[in-house]
Amino acid sequence: MIAVILAGGEGERLSILSALRAKPAVPFAGKYRIIDFSLSNCVNSDIDNVVVLTQYNPRSLNDHIGLGRPWDLDRNRGGVRLLQPYIARGRPTEWYRGTADAVLQNMHTIQEADGDLALILAGDHIYKMDYQPFIAAHRRRRADVTIAVMPVPIGEAHRFGILALGENQEVVDWQEKPQHPKSDLASMGIYVFSKRAMLRYQSEHRIGPTASVHRSMVSHGCAINGTVERSVLSPGVKVE
Repeated sequence: MIAVILAGGEGERLSILSALRAKPAVPFAGKYRIIDFSLSNCVNSDIDNVVVLTQYNPRSLNDHIGLGRPWDLDRNRGGVRLLQPYIARGRPTEWYRGTADAVLQNMHTIQEADGDLALILAGDHIYKMDYQPFIAAHRRRRADVTIAVMPVPIGEAHRFGILALGENQEVVDWQEKPQHPKSDLASMGIYVFSKRAMLRYQSEHRIGPTASVHRSMVSHGCAINGTVERSVLSPGVKVE
């Protein structure tokens, strides 16, 4: 299994704290950095093949993570690798246009990794979690993708991406920061994908050169040329 940590964010709302570093590299509790939580969660969940996707001010993360020795990830097989946008034959030459595009541009790395699953994580969240029960639930259901959610006070639900579930725990609605939320289940930005499904959906939708896609699920047949944030797009949707 491979874990992909999305760590290219600028963190504009943090102002001077992220002026010279990526948001996941912002210090926390003295000697730690925000990204330490995702890395430690991976290691404590027995996931030792980790890719960190960087973009904004990547040196701050390169210097902090290095070879991954503090997490016992300095190894020849697996370990941790930091990747940023690059130019190669047959690849796009622009920066990542969002989190979904960052994953898409590194699909070859994901597909080449051992195992049949890919765990997609945000590098700027502070939490403690054992991913193994989450992964086991995904396998039991033989799902294409499974999303981690948590209940939040209904009075604060307008601050989050809110999901509504059907009888079989399938996602039937997703509202981004709704004024009148239909449930109290907030997305945690933690996803496990079946790699076969990722490859299938990759070939069945189009993301244009001016598009920006962040933390969204895009179904087959979609054509995106605008901005999509924290959304679930049904088949055939067009965004201009």
